[in-house]
Amino acid sequence: MAVVWTISQLERQASDGGVTTAHWSASDSEVVGEVTHIGSCYSSCNFSPDSSAGDFIAFADITEVTAIAWVKATLDAMTADSVSGVETSIAEQIAISKTPVSIAGLPW
Repeated sequence: MAVVWTISQLERQASDGGVTTAHWSASDSEVVGEVTHIGSCYSSCNFSPDSSAGDFIAFADITEVTAIAWVKATLDAMTADSVSGVETSIAEQIAISKTPVSIAGLPW
C-alpha cells in the first residue's frame, strides 16, 4: 500500500483564524495471510501565520490536502528527507511486525 497522511486537528488564532498547529498522522499497512501489519507515526507541526501575506488562507477555506502540504513542507524544511524518513520508519515498523525480533507471552 502507500502511506496515508491525515490531519486530526488544527489549532488557530482566535483573532484571524491563522493556523498555528497541525496535528497529523501517517500510516500504512500490509496484509499477510490473515494478519494485518501496521506502521504509523503521529506528531504535530507549528506554524507562524501572517494574515497580511498574499498566500494566507482563511480557516474556512483550508482543505486537508493543503494542511498536509504544509506539514510535509515543514518537515522537509527541518531535514531534507523528513517526509521520506517518516515513511521509511513506517515501512520498518511493518517489516518488524512481519518478522519480530522479540515475542511476549507466557508458556502456560
